[in-house]
Amino acid sequence: MPSYTAPIDDMQFLLHDVLEVTGSDVPGYGDLEREFTAAILEEAGKISAEVLHPLNVVGDRQGCRLENGVVRTPDGFRDAFDQLRNGGWPGLDMPQQYGGQGMPYVMNSAVGEMFSAANQSFAMYQGLTHGAVAAILTHGTDAQKDMFVPKMVSCEWTGTMNLTEPQCGTDLGLMRTKAEPQDDGSYALTGQKIFISSGEHDMAENIIHLVLAKIPGGPEGIKGVSLFIVPKFLVNEDGSLGDRNGVVCSSLEDKMGIHGNATCVMDYDGATGWLLGEEHKGMRAMFTMMNEARLGVGMQGLAQAAIAYQNAVDYAKDRLQGRDVTGAKNPDGPADPIIVHPDIRRSLMDQRSFVEGGRAFLLWGASLIDRAHRGEDTEADGLISLLTPVIKGFLTDEGFDMTVKAQQVYGGHGYIEEWGMSQFVRDARIAMIYEGANGIQALDLVGRKLALDGGKHMMGFIDLVKGWIKENGGQDDAFDRDFVEPLKKASKDLQAAGMYFMAQGMKNPNAALAGSTDFLHLFGHVCLGLMWARMAKASRDALAAGASDTAFHEAKLTTGRYYMARRLRATALHLARIESGADAVMALDADQF
Repeated sequence: MPSYTAPIDDMQFLLHDVLEVTGSDVPGYGDLEREFTAAILEEAGKISAEVLHPLNVVGDRQGCRLENGVVRTPDGFRDAFDQLRNGGWPGLDMPQQYGGQGMPYVMNSAVGEMFSAANQSFAMYQGLTHGAVAAILTHGTDAQKDMFVPKMVSCEWTGTMNLTEPQCGTDLGLMRTKAEPQDDGSYALTGQKIFISSGEHDMAENIIHLVLAKIPGGPEGIKGVSLFIVPKFLVNEDGSLGDRNGVVCSSLEDKMGIHGNATCVMDYDGATGWLLGEEHKGMRAMFTMMNEARLGVGMQGLAQAAIAYQNAVDYAKDRLQGRDVTGAKNPDGPADPIIVHPDIRRSLMDQRSFVEGGRAFLLWGASLIDRAHRGEDTEADGLISLLTPVIKGFLTDEGFDMTVKAQQVYGGHGYIEEWGMSQFVRDARIAMIYEGANGIQALDLVGRKLALDGGKHMMGFIDLVKGWIKENGGQDDAFDRDFVEPLKKASKDLQAAGMYFMAQGMKNPNAALAGSTDFLHLFGHVCLGLMWARMAKASRDALAAGASDTAFHEAKLTTGRYYMARRLRATALHLARIESGADAVMALDADQF
Protein backbone atom coordinates (compact mmCIF):
# COMPACT_ATOMS: atom_id res chain seq x y z
CA MET A 1 0.00 0.00 0.00
CA PRO A 2 1.30 3.49 -0.81
CA SER A 3 2.01 6.15 1.81
CA TYR A 4 2.13 9.94 1.87
CA THR A 5 4.42 12.41 3.64
CA ALA A 6 3.67 16.11 3.28
CA PRO A 7 6.58 18.10 1.77
CA ILE A 8 6.62 20.65 4.58
CA ASP A 9 10.33 21.47 4.45
CA ASP A 10 10.16 22.14 0.73
CA MET A 11 7.10 24.35 1.08
CA GLN A 12 8.72 26.31 3.91
CA PHE A 13 11.82 26.79 1.76
CA LEU A 14 9.70 28.12 -1.11
CA LEU A 15 7.60 30.43 1.04
CA HIS A 16 10.45 31.92 3.04
CA ASP A 17 13.70 31.51 1.11
CA VAL A 18 12.46 31.83 -2.48
CA LEU A 19 9.25 33.88 -2.37
CA GLU A 20 10.37 35.66 0.83
CA VAL A 21 6.76 36.18 1.85
CA THR A 22 7.36 38.12 5.06
CA GLY A 23 9.39 40.73 3.21
CA SER A 24 6.75 41.17 0.52
CA ASP A 25 4.54 44.24 0.23
CA VAL A 26 1.48 42.10 -0.57
CA PRO A 27 -1.13 42.80 2.15
CA GLY A 28 -1.27 39.93 4.63
CA TYR A 29 2.12 38.45 3.73
CA GLY A 30 3.80 40.14 6.67
CA ASP A 31 1.79 37.86 8.98
CA LEU A 32 3.20 34.70 7.40
CA GLU A 33 6.04 34.21 9.83
CA ARG A 34 8.01 30.98 9.53
CA GLU A 35 6.64 29.51 12.76
CA PHE A 36 3.08 30.41 11.78
CA THR A 37 3.22 28.81 8.33
CA ALA A 38 4.98 25.76 9.80
CA ALA A 39 2.12 25.22 12.24
CA ILE A 40 -0.48 25.39 9.46
CA LEU A 41 1.44 23.14 7.09
CA GLU A 42 2.24 20.58 9.79
CA GLU A 43 -1.40 20.27 10.80
CA ALA A 44 -2.52 20.05 7.16
CA GLY A 45 0.15 17.43 6.56
CA LYS A 46 -1.06 15.41 9.52
CA ILE A 47 -4.66 15.46 8.29
CA SER A 48 -3.49 14.55 4.78
CA ALA A 49 -1.44 11.57 5.90
CA GLU A 50 -3.65 10.25 8.70
CA VAL A 51 -7.20 11.11 7.61
CA LEU A 52 -7.40 11.69 3.86
CA HIS A 53 -4.77 9.35 2.41
CA PRO A 54 -6.10 6.15 4.04
CA LEU A 55 -9.42 6.88 2.31
CA ASN A 56 -7.82 7.26 -1.12
CA VAL A 57 -7.84 3.56 -1.93
CA VAL A 58 -11.27 3.20 -0.29
CA GLY A 59 -12.71 5.81 -2.63
CA ASP A 60 -11.03 4.20 -5.62
CA ARG A 61 -12.37 0.72 -4.88
CA GLN A 62 -15.85 1.60 -3.60
CA GLY A 63 -16.67 4.59 -5.76
CA CYS A 64 -19.92 6.49 -5.33
CA ARG A 65 -23.41 4.93 -5.47
CA LEU A 66 -26.66 6.49 -6.68
CA GLU A 67 -29.60 5.37 -4.55
CA ASN A 68 -33.06 6.86 -5.13
CA GLY A 69 -31.62 10.15 -6.37
CA VAL A 70 -29.03 10.43 -3.56
CA VAL A 71 -25.33 9.79 -4.09
CA ARG A 72 -23.65 7.82 -1.32
CA THR A 73 -19.97 8.65 -0.99
CA PRO A 74 -17.39 5.99 -0.03
CA ASP A 75 -17.04 4.80 3.56
CA GLY A 76 -15.29 7.34 5.76
CA PHE A 77 -15.73 10.33 3.45
CA ARG A 78 -18.49 11.95 5.52
CA ASP A 79 -16.53 11.73 8.77
CA ALA A 80 -13.42 13.11 7.08
CA PHE A 81 -15.43 15.98 5.58
CA ASP A 82 -16.74 16.78 9.04
CA GLN A 83 -13.17 16.95 10.33
CA LEU A 84 -12.19 19.40 7.59
CA ARG A 85 -15.26 21.52 8.30
CA ASN A 86 -14.67 21.53 12.03
CA GLY A 87 -11.06 22.57 11.49
CA GLY A 88 -12.03 25.51 9.30
CA TRP A 89 -9.92 24.28 6.38
CA PRO A 90 -12.46 25.09 3.60
CA GLY A 91 -12.36 28.77 4.58
CA LEU A 92 -8.61 29.10 4.98
CA ASP A 93 -8.25 32.01 2.53
CA MET A 94 -11.88 33.16 2.48
CA PRO A 95 -13.00 36.62 3.73
CA GLN A 96 -13.39 36.87 7.47
CA GLN A 97 -16.71 38.68 7.12
CA TYR A 98 -18.20 35.46 5.75
CA GLY A 99 -16.60 33.17 8.32
CA GLY A 100 -13.28 32.52 6.60
CA GLN A 101 -9.81 32.93 8.06
CA GLY A 102 -8.64 35.55 5.58
CA MET A 103 -5.22 34.05 4.85
CA PRO A 104 -3.46 34.63 1.50
CA TYR A 105 -4.24 32.36 -1.43
CA VAL A 106 -0.66 31.07 -1.44
CA MET A 107 -1.36 29.24 1.83
CA ASN A 108 -4.51 27.70 0.39
CA SER A 109 -2.47 26.48 -2.59
CA ALA A 110 0.15 24.85 -0.38
CA VAL A 111 -2.48 23.11 1.73
CA GLY A 112 -4.43 22.22 -1.41
CA GLU A 113 -1.47 20.33 -2.85
CA MET A 114 -1.28 18.20 0.29
CA PHE A 115 -5.00 17.42 0.31
CA SER A 116 -5.04 16.60 -3.40
CA ALA A 117 -1.94 14.41 -3.22
CA ALA A 118 -3.43 12.52 -0.29
CA ASN A 119 -6.87 12.08 -1.87
CA GLN A 120 -7.69 13.90 -5.09
CA SER A 121 -11.30 12.69 -5.32
CA PHE A 122 -12.08 13.87 -1.80
CA ALA A 123 -10.38 17.24 -2.19
CA MET A 124 -12.54 18.06 -5.20
CA TYR A 125 -15.71 18.46 -3.10
CA GLN A 126 -14.10 21.31 -1.19
CA GLY A 127 -12.15 22.68 -4.14
CA LEU A 128 -15.16 23.19 -6.41
CA THR A 129 -16.98 24.92 -3.58
CA HIS A 130 -14.07 27.33 -3.24
CA GLY A 131 -14.37 28.27 -6.91
CA ALA A 132 -18.13 28.72 -6.72
CA VAL A 133 -17.71 31.05 -3.75
CA ALA A 134 -15.17 33.10 -5.70
CA ALA A 135 -17.69 33.56 -8.53
CA ILE A 136 -20.46 34.65 -6.16
CA LEU A 137 -18.15 37.04 -4.30
CA THR A 138 -17.04 38.64 -7.57
CA HIS A 139 -20.35 38.82 -9.42
CA GLY A 140 -23.13 38.35 -6.86
CA THR A 141 -25.37 40.89 -5.18
CA ASP A 142 -24.98 41.63 -1.49
CA ALA A 143 -28.13 39.61 -0.83
CA GLN A 144 -26.74 36.62 -2.73
CA LYS A 145 -23.45 36.83 -0.86
CA ASP A 146 -25.19 36.99 2.50
CA MET A 147 -27.50 34.10 1.66
CA PHE A 148 -25.06 31.63 0.14
CA VAL A 149 -21.44 32.47 0.93
CA PRO A 150 -21.18 31.91 4.72
CA LYS A 151 -22.43 28.32 4.59
CA MET A 152 -20.38 27.61 1.47
CA VAL A 153 -17.25 28.98 3.14
CA SER A 154 -17.81 26.54 6.00
CA CYS A 155 -18.78 23.79 3.52
CA GLU A 156 -22.07 23.21 5.31
CA TRP A 157 -23.21 23.75 1.73
CA THR A 158 -21.01 22.81 -1.21
CA GLY A 159 -20.89 24.18 -4.76
CA THR A 160 -20.54 23.04 -8.35
CA MET A 161 -20.09 24.42 -11.85
CA ASN A 162 -22.46 23.23 -14.61
CA LEU A 163 -21.20 23.92 -18.13
CA THR A 164 -21.03 20.83 -20.33
CA GLU A 165 -24.00 19.28 -22.13
CA PRO A 166 -24.18 16.09 -24.21
CA GLN A 167 -23.87 18.03 -27.48
CA CYS A 168 -21.36 20.68 -26.37
CA GLY A 169 -18.19 20.83 -24.35
CA THR A 170 -15.73 23.54 -25.32
CA ASP A 171 -18.18 25.22 -27.72
CA LEU A 172 -20.66 26.37 -25.08
CA GLY A 173 -22.55 28.51 -27.55
CA LEU A 174 -24.27 25.25 -28.61
CA MET A 175 -25.90 24.71 -25.22
CA ARG A 176 -29.64 24.09 -25.01
CA THR A 177 -30.40 24.59 -21.33
CA LYS A 178 -32.96 27.40 -21.06
CA ALA A 179 -33.76 29.84 -18.28
CA GLU A 180 -37.30 31.25 -18.48
CA PRO A 181 -37.87 34.54 -16.60
CA GLN A 182 -40.47 34.35 -13.81
CA ASP A 183 -42.69 37.10 -12.40
CA ASP A 184 -40.85 37.12 -9.06
CA GLY A 185 -37.48 37.86 -10.70
CA SER A 186 -36.26 34.26 -10.60
CA TYR A 187 -35.78 31.95 -13.60
CA ALA A 188 -37.00 28.43 -14.36
CA LEU A 189 -34.12 26.33 -15.73
CA THR A 190 -34.70 23.28 -17.91
CA GLY A 191 -32.04 21.13 -19.55
CA GLN A 192 -29.34 18.56 -18.91
CA LYS A 193 -25.72 18.98 -17.83
CA ILE A 194 -23.10 16.21 -17.86
CA PHE A 195 -19.69 15.58 -16.26
CA ILE A 196 -20.70 17.58 -13.15
CA SER A 197 -18.10 16.89 -10.46
CA SER A 198 -19.55 16.72 -6.92
CA GLY A 199 -23.00 17.31 -8.45
CA GLU A 200 -24.77 15.20 -5.82
CA HIS A 201 -23.50 13.69 -2.56
CA ASP A 202 -24.38 13.03 1.08
CA MET A 203 -21.75 15.18 2.84
CA ALA A 204 -23.50 18.58 2.90
CA GLU A 205 -26.99 19.89 3.72
CA ASN A 206 -27.31 21.73 0.42
CA ILE A 207 -25.51 21.95 -2.93
CA ILE A 208 -25.35 25.28 -4.74
CA HIS A 209 -25.10 24.77 -8.49
CA LEU A 210 -23.77 27.50 -10.76
CA VAL A 211 -25.45 26.78 -14.07
CA LEU A 212 -24.90 28.23 -17.54
CA ALA A 213 -28.12 28.61 -19.54
CA LYS A 214 -29.70 30.76 -22.24
CA ILE A 215 -32.51 33.23 -21.65
CA PRO A 216 -34.96 32.98 -24.58
CA GLY A 217 -34.70 35.92 -26.96
CA GLY A 218 -31.07 36.61 -26.16
CA PRO A 219 -28.16 36.78 -28.61
CA GLU A 220 -27.14 33.66 -30.52
CA GLY A 221 -24.15 31.57 -29.51
CA ILE A 222 -21.88 32.24 -26.59
CA LYS A 223 -23.01 35.86 -26.34
CA GLY A 224 -26.44 34.67 -25.21
CA VAL A 225 -25.24 32.61 -22.23
CA SER A 226 -26.05 33.66 -18.65
CA LEU A 227 -25.06 32.22 -15.27
CA PHE A 228 -27.50 31.22 -12.54
CA ILE A 229 -27.43 30.15 -8.90
CA VAL A 230 -29.58 27.02 -8.59
CA PRO A 231 -29.63 25.42 -5.11
CA LYS A 232 -30.51 21.77 -4.54
CA PHE A 233 -32.84 22.91 -1.80
CA LEU A 234 -34.48 26.32 -1.96
CA VAL A 235 -33.37 28.68 0.77
CA ASN A 236 -35.90 30.61 2.89
CA GLU A 237 -35.40 34.25 3.77
CA ASP A 238 -34.20 33.30 7.26
CA GLY A 239 -31.53 31.04 5.76
CA SER A 240 -33.30 27.77 6.56
CA LEU A 241 -33.80 25.13 3.89
CA GLY A 242 -37.10 24.96 2.05
CA ASP A 243 -38.48 22.67 -0.62
CA ARG A 244 -36.41 20.45 -2.90
CA ASN A 245 -35.66 22.26 -6.16
CA GLY A 246 -36.30 20.80 -9.62
CA VAL A 247 -32.80 19.41 -10.09
CA VAL A 248 -31.76 15.77 -9.76
CA CYS A 249 -28.80 13.54 -10.48
CA SER A 250 -30.12 11.01 -12.97
CA SER A 251 -26.95 8.94 -13.28
CA LEU A 252 -23.27 8.67 -12.37
CA GLU A 253 -20.47 8.35 -14.91
CA ASP A 254 -18.37 5.17 -14.82
CA LYS A 255 -14.90 6.67 -15.05
CA MET A 256 -11.26 5.70 -15.52
CA GLY A 257 -10.26 7.36 -12.25
CA ILE A 258 -11.30 9.75 -9.44
CA HIS A 259 -13.86 7.13 -8.43
CA GLY A 260 -14.43 8.71 -5.02
CA ASN A 261 -15.84 11.87 -6.60
CA ALA A 262 -19.39 11.83 -7.93
CA THR A 263 -19.37 12.79 -11.61
CA CYS A 264 -23.03 13.38 -12.32
CA VAL A 265 -25.58 13.80 -15.08
CA MET A 266 -27.79 16.61 -13.76
CA ASP A 267 -31.36 17.10 -15.01
CA TYR A 268 -33.02 20.48 -14.53
CA ASP A 269 -36.82 20.46 -14.84
CA GLY A 270 -38.10 23.97 -14.23
CA ALA A 271 -35.59 24.39 -11.41
CA THR A 272 -35.68 27.78 -9.70
CA GLY A 273 -32.54 29.84 -10.19
CA TRP A 274 -31.34 33.40 -9.79
CA LEU A 275 -29.19 35.35 -12.21
CA LEU A 276 -25.56 35.72 -11.12
CA GLY A 277 -24.05 38.81 -12.70
CA GLU A 278 -25.54 40.35 -15.84
CA GLU A 279 -27.84 38.84 -18.45
CA HIS A 280 -25.93 37.30 -21.37
CA LYS A 281 -22.62 37.81 -19.54
CA GLY A 282 -22.46 34.32 -18.08
CA MET A 283 -19.08 33.40 -19.43
CA ARG A 284 -17.50 36.43 -17.82
CA ALA A 285 -18.84 35.30 -14.46
CA MET A 286 -18.11 31.62 -15.00
CA PHE A 287 -14.51 32.35 -16.02
CA THR A 288 -13.91 33.62 -12.47
CA MET A 289 -14.56 30.07 -11.33
CA MET A 290 -12.99 28.37 -14.34
CA ASN A 291 -9.68 30.22 -14.08
CA GLU A 292 -9.39 29.33 -10.40
CA ALA A 293 -10.35 25.75 -11.24
CA ARG A 294 -7.65 25.60 -13.94
CA LEU A 295 -5.00 26.58 -11.41
CA GLY A 296 -6.43 23.95 -9.08
CA VAL A 297 -6.26 21.32 -11.81
CA GLY A 298 -2.63 22.21 -12.48
CA MET A 299 -2.08 21.61 -8.79
CA GLN A 300 -3.75 18.19 -9.12
CA GLY A 301 -1.30 17.16 -11.84
CA LEU A 302 1.60 18.22 -9.65
CA ALA A 303 0.13 16.54 -6.56
CA GLN A 304 -0.32 13.14 -8.19
CA ALA A 305 3.23 13.29 -9.52
CA ALA A 306 4.46 14.18 -6.03
CA ILE A 307 2.88 11.24 -4.23
CA ALA A 308 3.76 8.83 -7.04
CA TYR A 309 7.40 9.97 -6.86
CA GLN A 310 7.53 9.53 -3.08
CA ASN A 311 6.42 5.93 -3.37
CA ALA A 312 8.64 5.18 -6.36
CA VAL A 313 11.68 6.30 -4.34
CA ASP A 314 10.73 4.03 -1.45
CA TYR A 315 10.26 1.08 -3.79
CA ALA A 316 13.53 1.75 -5.63
CA LYS A 317 15.43 1.71 -2.35
CA ASP A 318 13.84 -1.58 -1.23
CA ARG A 319 13.52 -3.63 -4.43
CA LEU A 320 16.56 -5.87 -5.02
CA GLN A 321 17.33 -6.59 -8.67
CA GLY A 322 20.66 -7.01 -10.43
CA ARG A 323 24.02 -5.58 -9.48
CA ASP A 324 25.53 -2.13 -9.85
CA VAL A 325 27.80 -2.26 -12.90
CA THR A 326 30.53 -0.44 -10.95
CA GLY A 327 30.49 -2.92 -8.10
CA ALA A 328 28.05 -4.44 -5.62
CA LYS A 329 26.43 -1.95 -3.24
CA ASN A 330 24.68 -4.62 -1.18
CA PRO A 331 27.33 -7.34 -1.08
CA ASP A 332 25.67 -9.25 1.75
CA GLY A 333 22.40 -9.51 -0.14
CA PRO A 334 21.38 -11.46 -3.25
CA ALA A 335 21.20 -8.27 -5.35
CA ASP A 336 21.45 -4.49 -5.16
CA PRO A 337 18.45 -2.15 -4.76
CA ILE A 338 17.33 -0.90 -8.15
CA ILE A 339 18.07 2.72 -7.21
CA VAL A 340 21.72 2.01 -8.05
CA HIS A 341 20.91 1.64 -11.76
CA PRO A 342 21.42 4.75 -13.95
CA ASP A 343 18.13 4.44 -15.81
CA ILE A 344 16.17 4.27 -12.56
CA ARG A 345 18.09 7.32 -11.34
CA ARG A 346 17.23 9.12 -14.58
CA SER A 347 13.54 8.40 -14.09
CA LEU A 348 13.56 9.46 -10.45
CA MET A 349 15.50 12.64 -11.24
CA ASP A 350 13.01 13.49 -13.98
CA GLN A 351 10.24 13.09 -11.42
CA ARG A 352 11.95 14.92 -8.60
CA SER A 353 13.07 17.87 -10.70
CA PHE A 354 9.55 18.27 -12.10
CA VAL A 355 7.81 17.99 -8.73
CA GLU A 356 10.04 20.49 -6.94
CA GLY A 357 10.14 22.88 -9.89
CA GLY A 358 6.40 22.56 -10.46
CA ARG A 359 5.67 23.23 -6.79
CA ALA A 360 7.69 26.43 -6.99
CA PHE A 361 5.85 27.43 -10.17
CA LEU A 362 2.47 26.78 -8.57
CA LEU A 363 3.22 28.79 -5.43
CA TRP A 364 4.72 31.62 -7.47
CA GLY A 365 1.50 31.68 -9.48
CA ALA A 366 -0.51 31.78 -6.25
CA SER A 367 1.60 34.70 -5.04
CA LEU A 368 0.80 36.55 -8.28
CA ILE A 369 -2.90 36.03 -7.58
CA ASP A 370 -2.43 37.47 -4.09
CA ARG A 371 -0.53 40.44 -5.53
CA ALA A 372 -3.25 41.01 -8.13
CA HIS A 373 -6.20 40.70 -5.74
CA ARG A 374 -4.84 41.89 -2.42
CA GLY A 375 -2.45 44.46 -3.84
CA GLU A 376 -4.64 45.44 -6.80
CA ASP A 377 -1.63 45.02 -9.07
CA THR A 378 -2.75 45.04 -12.71
CA GLU A 379 0.60 43.79 -14.00
CA ALA A 380 0.43 40.75 -11.74
CA ASP A 381 -3.15 40.17 -12.86
CA GLY A 382 -2.08 40.24 -16.52
CA LEU A 383 0.86 37.94 -15.88
CA ILE A 384 -1.16 35.27 -14.06
CA SER A 385 -3.77 35.44 -16.83
CA LEU A 386 -1.01 34.66 -19.32
CA LEU A 387 0.41 31.87 -17.15
CA THR A 388 -2.90 30.17 -16.28
CA PRO A 389 -3.02 27.92 -19.38
CA VAL A 390 0.66 27.09 -18.85
CA ILE A 391 0.09 26.11 -15.22
CA LYS A 392 -2.93 24.03 -16.18
CA GLY A 393 -1.58 22.46 -19.35
CA PHE A 394 2.10 21.96 -18.57
CA LEU A 395 1.72 20.76 -14.99
CA THR A 396 -0.97 18.24 -15.92
CA ASP A 397 0.74 16.91 -19.06
CA GLU A 398 4.03 16.54 -17.23
CA GLY A 399 2.35 15.42 -14.02
CA PHE A 400 0.67 12.52 -15.77
CA ASP A 401 3.93 11.60 -17.49
CA MET A 402 5.67 11.51 -14.12
CA THR A 403 3.04 9.22 -12.58
CA VAL A 404 3.63 6.83 -15.48
CA LYS A 405 7.38 7.01 -14.86
CA ALA A 406 6.81 6.30 -11.18
CA GLN A 407 4.63 3.32 -12.09
CA GLN A 408 7.38 2.06 -14.42
CA VAL A 409 9.87 2.02 -11.55
CA TYR A 410 7.72 -0.73 -9.98
CA GLY A 411 7.90 -2.94 -13.06
CA GLY A 412 5.11 -5.52 -13.01
CA HIS A 413 4.05 -4.50 -9.52
CA GLY A 414 3.18 -1.07 -10.88
CA TYR A 415 0.41 -2.71 -12.90
CA ILE A 416 -1.04 -4.52 -9.87
CA GLU A 417 -3.73 -2.60 -8.01
CA GLU A 418 -2.59 -3.47 -4.49
CA TRP A 419 0.57 -1.37 -4.94
CA GLY A 420 -1.45 1.78 -5.61
CA MET A 421 0.50 3.18 -8.55
CA SER A 422 -2.27 2.47 -11.02
CA GLN A 423 -4.60 4.79 -9.12
CA PHE A 424 -2.15 7.69 -9.31
CA VAL A 425 -1.92 7.22 -13.09
CA ARG A 426 -5.68 6.93 -13.52
CA ASP A 427 -6.47 9.88 -11.25
CA ALA A 428 -3.85 12.10 -12.89
CA ARG A 429 -5.20 11.42 -16.38
CA ILE A 430 -8.40 13.46 -15.96
CA ALA A 431 -6.45 16.61 -15.14
CA MET A 432 -5.31 16.83 -18.77
CA ILE A 433 -8.94 16.78 -19.91
CA TYR A 434 -11.30 18.70 -17.65
CA GLU A 435 -11.51 22.48 -17.14
CA GLY A 436 -10.57 22.84 -20.79
CA ALA A 437 -8.58 20.05 -22.45
CA ASN A 438 -4.90 20.84 -22.75
CA GLY A 439 -5.11 21.32 -26.49
CA ILE A 440 -7.62 24.08 -25.81
CA GLN A 441 -5.26 25.57 -23.21
CA ALA A 442 -2.52 25.68 -25.85
CA LEU A 443 -4.85 27.32 -28.41
CA ASP A 444 -5.95 29.86 -25.80
CA LEU A 445 -2.32 30.66 -25.00
CA VAL A 446 -1.22 31.14 -28.60
CA GLY A 447 -4.45 32.41 -30.12
CA ARG A 448 -5.51 34.82 -27.38
CA LYS A 449 -3.17 35.28 -24.43
CA LEU A 450 0.03 36.09 -26.35
CA ALA A 451 -1.53 39.07 -28.10
CA LEU A 452 -3.59 40.24 -25.12
CA ASP A 453 -3.11 43.96 -24.46
CA GLY A 454 -0.77 44.19 -27.43
CA GLY A 455 1.48 41.43 -26.15
CA LYS A 456 2.25 43.44 -23.01
CA HIS A 457 2.13 40.50 -20.62
CA MET A 458 4.29 38.19 -22.72
CA MET A 459 6.87 40.93 -23.07
CA GLY A 460 6.59 41.50 -19.34
CA PHE A 461 7.44 37.86 -18.67
CA ILE A 462 10.45 38.00 -21.00
CA ASP A 463 11.62 41.19 -19.29
CA LEU A 464 11.21 39.50 -15.90
CA VAL A 465 13.49 36.64 -16.98
CA LYS A 466 16.02 39.01 -18.55
CA GLY A 467 16.00 41.13 -15.41
CA TRP A 468 16.70 38.12 -13.20
CA ILE A 469 19.55 37.02 -15.47
CA LYS A 470 21.08 40.49 -15.49
CA GLU A 471 20.82 40.83 -11.72
CA ASN A 472 22.18 37.40 -10.85
CA GLY A 473 24.61 36.57 -13.65
CA GLY A 474 28.31 37.34 -13.86
CA GLN A 475 29.06 36.84 -10.16
CA ASP A 476 29.84 33.13 -9.95
CA ASP A 477 31.26 31.15 -12.89
CA ALA A 478 29.83 27.83 -11.75
CA PHE A 479 26.39 29.32 -11.09
CA ASP A 480 26.45 31.04 -14.49
CA ARG A 481 27.37 27.78 -16.21
CA ASP A 482 24.84 25.63 -14.39
CA PHE A 483 21.86 27.97 -14.13
CA VAL A 484 22.13 31.41 -15.74
CA GLU A 485 23.32 30.36 -19.19
CA PRO A 486 20.81 27.50 -19.63
CA LEU A 487 17.99 29.85 -18.60
CA LYS A 488 19.21 32.50 -21.03
CA LYS A 489 19.30 29.96 -23.88
CA ALA A 490 15.83 28.65 -23.09
CA SER A 491 14.36 32.16 -22.87
CA LYS A 492 15.84 32.95 -26.30
CA ASP A 493 14.05 29.87 -27.66
CA LEU A 494 10.81 31.21 -26.18
CA GLN A 495 11.37 34.60 -27.77
CA ALA A 496 12.15 32.99 -31.13
CA ALA A 497 8.92 31.00 -30.98
CA GLY A 498 6.97 34.14 -30.21
CA MET A 499 8.57 35.95 -33.14
CA TYR A 500 7.68 33.05 -35.44
CA PHE A 501 4.03 33.28 -34.42
CA MET A 502 4.03 37.03 -34.98
CA ALA A 503 5.49 36.58 -38.46
CA GLN A 504 3.24 33.69 -39.48
CA GLY A 505 0.07 34.13 -37.44
CA MET A 506 -1.84 36.52 -39.71
CA LYS A 507 -0.89 35.11 -43.12
CA ASN A 508 -1.03 31.44 -42.08
CA PRO A 509 -2.91 30.88 -38.79
CA ASN A 510 -2.43 27.12 -39.02
CA ALA A 511 1.32 27.62 -38.79
CA ALA A 512 0.86 29.15 -35.35
CA LEU A 513 -1.83 26.80 -34.10
CA ALA A 514 0.03 23.67 -35.25
CA GLY A 515 2.79 24.66 -32.84
CA SER A 516 0.55 25.66 -29.94
CA THR A 517 1.12 22.60 -27.74
CA ASP A 518 4.87 22.77 -28.34
CA PHE A 519 4.77 26.44 -27.37
CA LEU A 520 2.87 25.68 -24.16
CA HIS A 521 5.51 23.11 -23.21
CA LEU A 522 8.38 25.38 -24.24
CA PHE A 523 6.88 28.11 -22.05
CA GLY A 524 6.39 25.67 -19.18
CA HIS A 525 10.01 24.56 -19.28
CA VAL A 526 11.20 28.17 -19.23
CA CYS A 527 8.96 28.82 -16.20
CA LEU A 528 10.44 25.82 -14.37
CA GLY A 529 13.90 26.89 -15.46
CA LEU A 530 13.30 30.28 -13.87
CA MET A 531 12.01 28.60 -10.73
CA TRP A 532 15.06 26.33 -10.54
CA ALA A 533 17.40 29.26 -11.02
CA ARG A 534 15.66 31.13 -8.20
CA MET A 535 15.72 28.08 -5.92
CA ALA A 536 19.38 27.43 -6.69
CA LYS A 537 20.27 31.00 -5.78
CA ALA A 538 18.38 30.69 -2.49
CA SER A 539 20.14 27.43 -1.61
CA ARG A 540 23.56 28.73 -2.67
CA ASP A 541 23.08 31.80 -0.50
CA ALA A 542 21.83 29.69 2.42
CA LEU A 543 24.92 27.46 2.29
CA ALA A 544 27.19 30.50 2.09
CA ALA A 545 25.46 31.88 5.18
CA GLY A 546 26.13 28.67 7.11
CA ALA A 547 22.67 27.10 7.00
CA SER A 548 22.33 24.07 9.26
CA ASP A 549 20.30 21.99 6.79
CA THR A 550 23.18 21.59 4.35
CA ALA A 551 21.92 18.26 2.95
CA PHE A 552 18.63 19.88 1.89
CA HIS A 553 20.31 22.74 0.05
CA GLU A 554 22.96 20.57 -1.56
CA ALA A 555 20.26 18.23 -2.85
CA LYS A 556 18.33 21.23 -4.14
CA LEU A 557 21.33 22.46 -6.11
CA THR A 558 22.05 18.98 -7.50
CA THR A 559 18.44 18.52 -8.59
CA GLY A 560 18.42 21.97 -10.14
CA ARG A 561 21.55 21.22 -12.16
CA TYR A 562 19.86 18.08 -13.45
CA TYR A 563 16.83 20.01 -14.64
CA MET A 564 18.88 22.68 -16.36
CA ALA A 565 21.18 20.14 -18.03
CA ARG A 566 18.67 17.47 -19.04
CA ARG A 567 15.09 18.76 -18.98
CA LEU A 568 15.39 22.42 -19.96
CA ARG A 569 17.11 21.46 -23.20
CA ALA A 570 13.68 20.38 -24.50
CA THR A 571 13.03 24.02 -25.44
CA ALA A 572 15.25 23.62 -28.53
CA LEU A 573 13.22 20.62 -29.70
CA HIS A 574 9.92 22.44 -29.17
CA LEU A 575 11.23 25.46 -31.09
CA ALA A 576 12.32 23.25 -34.01
CA ARG A 577 8.85 21.70 -34.16
CA ILE A 578 7.18 25.12 -34.03
CA GLU A 579 9.36 26.47 -36.84
CA SER A 580 8.54 23.45 -39.02
CA GLY A 581 5.15 25.07 -39.54
CA ALA A 582 1.83 23.44 -40.40
CA ASP A 583 2.58 21.76 -43.74
CA ALA A 584 3.43 18.35 -42.31
CA VAL A 585 0.59 18.57 -39.79
CA MET A 586 -2.11 19.47 -42.34
CA ALA A 587 -0.81 17.53 -45.36
CA LEU A 588 -3.08 14.48 -45.03
CA ASP A 589 -6.65 15.08 -46.22
CA ALA A 590 -9.38 14.43 -43.65
CA ASP A 591 -10.81 11.53 -45.67
CA GLN A 592 -7.38 9.86 -45.70
CA PHE A 593 -7.34 9.32 -41.94
